[in-house]
Amino acid sequence: MEEFLVWAIWLVAALSCIATGVAVISFTNPFYSALALIGNLASLAALFLLASAEFVAAAQILVYAGAVMVMFLFVIAYLGGRADAPWAGGPRWLQLGAFIVGAALLMEVIVAVVTKANGDLSDSGEISRSFGSPAEIGRLFLTDHLLAFEITSIVLLVAAVAGVVLGMKSSAEDDA
Repeated sequence: MEEFLVWAIWLVAALSCIATGVAVISFTNPFYSALALIGNLASLAALFLLASAEFVAAAQILVYAGAVMVMFLFVIAYLGGRADAPWAGGPRWLQLGAFIVGAALLMEVIVAVVTKANGDLSDSGEISRSFGSPAEIGRLFLTDHLLAFEITSIVLLVAAVAGVVLGMKSSAEDDA
């Protein structure tokens, strides 16, 4: 019974992930697309939970569905109807390229699933018990990947300062 419940939750989360992903790219209203993206991120978090990746699921909800999506919704609310779709009516070669890349990714997924179903893929390697734990991630960030971690924090700080500066220029132009 427990295995059936896990498969049922996986099926609901996977179908929800696909449906909300399609909704993100098919809605013309950016607000509804952002809401569909929140649903997509939540269903991905459910899939991470089923894969025993609790930390990644929590980060998915807190960072992406929480902070990043709130920022997206504020930007959409700020721009209102003035935002144009950047690729609407774009060149045909761009649409053709997007179709080719999408078809290539679909073929890659099909090949991986068929290869795994036939048993041609190797068994998974040995994973230590601490793999993916917050302590292990923190240790890696502050030892092996310290430079990349610090560069990322500097880039995020620059982006935040740039957002404030651009917002100040925008409000100064509105006052004039």
